[in-house]
Amino acid sequence: MNQEKQIMGETTANVSELIRPENLVYKKPTLLNDNTMHYCPGCSHGVVHKLVAEVLEEMNMGEKAVGIAPVGCAVFAYNYIDIDWQEAAHGRAPALATAVKRLQPDKLVFTYQGDGDLAAIGTAETIHAANRGENITIIFINNGIYGMTGGQMAPTTLEGMKTATCPAGRNVELNGYPLNITNLLKELPGVAYVTRQSVNTAPAVRKTKKALMKAFENSMNKKGCSVVEVVSTCNSGWKMSPEKANEWMIDNMHPAYPLGDLKDI
Repeated sequence: MNQEKQIMGETTANVSELIRPENLVYKKPTLLNDNTMHYCPGCSHGVVHKLVAEVLEEMNMGEKAVGIAPVGCAVFAYNYIDIDWQEAAHGRAPALATAVKRLQPDKLVFTYQGDGDLAAIGTAETIHAANRGENITIIFINNGIYGMTGGQMAPTTLEGMKTATCPAGRNVELNGYPLNITNLLKELPGVAYVTRQSVNTAPAVRKTKKALMKAFENSMNKKGCSVVEVVSTCNSGWKMSPEKANEWMIDNMHPAYPLGDLKDI
């Protein structure tokens, strides 16, 4: 027993030696609080929330940031990132962000929206805010489905993709084509930066973080509207395990929504 205690003591001492500021390679951003997130295991929202908090902290913009929370799965974003928030009605986040930014131009203002919120009921607000060149960032989480309300077909649902309201798969003749709204937004003169990223791998996470940093900097430098689309999983809505959802996203979502910068001026 004494030998075990000695070994444990030596191990504790060794660990203490390793825990030094110069050896730290990762820590949770201080703007991300300790509240337990409500997202499903495997969901991409938590990763993107962490990146938003991390970027704001590195930019030292926590006190100046205003997030516009959406309707949908991310409706409780204000519970997790410790900045000022406004809650918008369904699809109205870009309109509310416009008001906040115009009234307080020194603030870093961004919306955080899913495909149902942004590309369905919020299509008009999104397009017109972008076309006006509002100095805001639009963060667009595209998982091709209405995740919160039962997995119904969204504007971005892929052709042939099964959902609660098209159980045989999206039929173009009946339901129309998937709406690639990010491609539309890049054509607008008020838009300075459009990029499409993902967070399914470590390199992808790093690229998304870099994209968020650029978009936020654009907003503060008054370059116009910036859009960061994150092609994401909804393993609950897709009725897959997190692992299978990642595989399905790579095989199906990424070809339909190719990753990379679409516009950067």
